[in-house]
Amino acid sequence: MARRRVFLCVLVIAIGLSLRLIGPGIGLPILFVKYGGSFLWGAMVYLLVALMAGRMARWKIVGAAMTIAVGVEFFRLYHSPSLDAFRLTMLGALLIGRVFSLWNILAYGFGALLAAAIDPGVAPRRSAG
Repeated sequence: MARRRVFLCVLVIAIGLSLRLIGPGIGLPILFVKYGGSFLWGAMVYLLVALMAGRMARWKIVGAAMTIAVGVEFFRLYHSPSLDAFRLTMLGALLIGRVFSLWNILAYGFGALLAAAIDPGVAPRRSAG
């Protein structure tokens, strides 16, 4: 179970990095690259929380992932010289981003929901019949 989540997380990270690093160069639309990356970041946060949460209920994992994602997005509204310098680096842009966007929050939500839908670590519900 944990191995599958780790595999999915590594896969999501690889796709996200590829999208951001080579997507514009191969002619992908910039909105697809930007919000596709945000979508995948939301999925990654879900998977990381799921790895730490074990067999917690899926909706709780989504809630925790969205709390983290929204918190990071609102953190973009805080500025200091050293933090802004970090944001200008590739690592800073990937981890905490540069500019606040409500659209990013929407993309994170969709990414977390998709990750929850395919999460191999959550047991399927059984009917009460």
